[in-house]
Amino acid sequence: MTSKASKPPPKWRQLADEIASQIARGDYAPDERLPSVQAQVSAGKGAIATVHRAYQALEAEGLVRTVQGSGTTVLPRDASGTLTGSARLERLRRTGRPLAPREKYVNLRAVLRSCADPEIASLLGIDLYDEVVIRSRTFVTDEKPTALALNVIHMRALIPLPELLEERSTEKFRHDLYTERTGRTITAGPERSTARLASNNELAEFGIEVPADVRVPVLVLRTVYSDDEGPLEVWEDILRPGMWHTGP
Repeated sequence: MTSKASKPPPKWRQLADEIASQIARGDYAPDERLPSVQAQVSAGKGAIATVHRAYQALEAEGLVRTVQGSGTTVLPRDASGTLTGSARLERLRRTGRPLAPREKYVNLRAVLRSCADPEIASLLGIDLYDEVVIRSRTFVTDEKPTALALNVIHMRALIPLPELLEERSTEKFRHDLYTERTGRTITAGPERSTARLASNNELAEFGIEVPADVRVPVLVLRTVYSDDEGPLEVWEDILRPGMWHTGP
């Protein structure tokens, strides 16, 4: 039995991958401007819409930045920015890719635990110490941990999504699976940010060693996701000290 040949990626994705490879090789240096959209069209790289979409994908993946009237320039590899949960979801919608170039995630965990945080319990509309699903993982770029993602999920999500307790990625993004199986759409609330001191566990996850009496501040970004029945998930991103967050 012969297997069906895989469908080639769309032209915009092929062009984005080609430029990403050129950036990785150093063909385009940090802060160097990419050819204009029209120049790419004239070079036979595709139609205007194709080149625009490729540049949008590269920007979503953190490789370039486009400024109206100034063109598209390559970002430095050590730029201290990272995407947060809502931005990652938007990038997934736009590019079809859950991770940026040179990025991966490690230490995926999924547990059932009582919610001892009064603020999280209030956001989810549950009683303190009610059970919740907690999923967590660490995002890493060029072997450097950049963000800790923590998802605290209402128990009612377990009915349509029992795989939430499995320590693996779901076949599709879990919000899409939830909508497919329930017919209910999940929407994101506004992203809130706050600063606090990092815990010892968080510092260990980031690989940061400091004396016990040194306090290390971190930026925490939080988004509440809901369906028509109410709050369903609280997504927190704890950013590595010194990191800032970027849009999708």
